[in-house]
Amino acid sequence: RYRRNSDPRSEMAAQITYASARASLRVRASASEQSARLIRPNAVTRPALRAAPPSRVGGFSGNVMAAAAEPEQIEKFLDGLKYDDKGLVVAIAQDVDTGSILMQGFADRTAVRSTITKRQATFFSRSRQAQWTKGETSGNFISVKSIHLDCDKDSLIYLGVPDGPTCHTGAHTCYFSQVDGDDGAAAVEGGGKHGQEEALTTLYELEETIRKRKTEAVKEGDKPSWTRKLLDNPELLCKKIREEAGELCETLENDEGKERAASEMADVLYHSMVLLNLQGVGMEDVLAKLRGRFGTSGVEEKANRPPKSKQAHRTG
Repeated sequence: RYRRNSDPRSEMAAQITYASARASLRVRASASEQSARLIRPNAVTRPALRAAPPSRVGGFSGNVMAAAAEPEQIEKFLDGLKYDDKGLVVAIAQDVDTGSILMQGFADRTAVRSTITKRQATFFSRSRQAQWTKGETSGNFISVKSIHLDCDKDSLIYLGVPDGPTCHTGAHTCYFSQVDGDDGAAAVEGGGKHGQEEALTTLYELEETIRKRKTEAVKEGDKPSWTRKLLDNPELLCKKIREEAGELCETLENDEGKERAASEMADVLYHSMVLLNLQGVGMEDVLAKLRGRFGTSGVEEKANRPPKSKQAHRTG
């Protein structure tokens, strides 16, 4: 665990460092906590926020196919795939908002066609020798937003929104066991079986760190972390967000350069994520909102927003 420091800049640097050095710095949870964390907050707990926007329309766009493509063009695309000797290509399902790799399977021509036309992640089971749509038994479907093809044409990514846990264990993703690190599967017999070790990108690693800071016990006489101070003092938190936002604008106004702009944006993002934690809002909710605005005029989108509640603003 990285050293606590009451200085906000040092704490921010530590937060980002944590994301890149998690293998050696991660904090182990009890067995009960590990079980509870197998399922990350996602579409199961926040279905309204994770509602999928309309699928893209049209024909081909680079390596992305849309459901509205002509049947003849779809068949031409399927003809061009490089199937293995069993008539299969690799099919990887990825969360469109979090970036998490949900699962990897295989798909035959029929499964790929079905995924393109029905927008549900569909695979071919080698053990059962049959096509299957993810969720047809569990109800945890993956609604496909776009499909991407690799340069060798033998592998596809189904980019979509999962309705619930993807793994049969109840985990958000099948990739929740870490291999490297002191307690990883490659270092210890039976290692790497920890639910909170889902492969997290920097944003979600930081989000998890903030969540831990909220629940960790602070011993009497110890200084709380900067994150904990912010969580315990909403007035200070809002003051810091406004301050950091102003400093970000100054990087443009004063032509302070790219490095300074990136640093100030990191501060804004970190403090904003602390605020989101207090409100029970996850980064995937924010990204889902952004995704829902793609292809929509900013003026039109803002005009269609529900009115803000008429609560008096706090002062003082």
